[in-house]
Amino acid sequence: MEVKIGVQHAPREITLESGQSAEDVERAVAEALGGKSTVLTLVDDHGRKVLVPSERLAYVEIGEPTARKVGFGTL
Repeated sequence: MEVKIGVQHAPREITLESGQSAEDVERAVAEALGGKSTVLTLVDDHGRKVLVPSERLAYVEIGEPTARKVGFGTL
């Protein structure tokens, strides 16, 4: 699952590949924005944690990973 996180006052977004389901990521974002948690915590495919303060979240985009094309085929 590809997740993109926009952070206020940061020039770049955070992009990570997560093994969590879309529902789990959405639940974590809802808890962070709803005040249940002060930090959005997600884990990527390599086991690294990404922590973003709730008050700094600009947006969260949840999507499927794009398949990377390999080779020299014609377009």
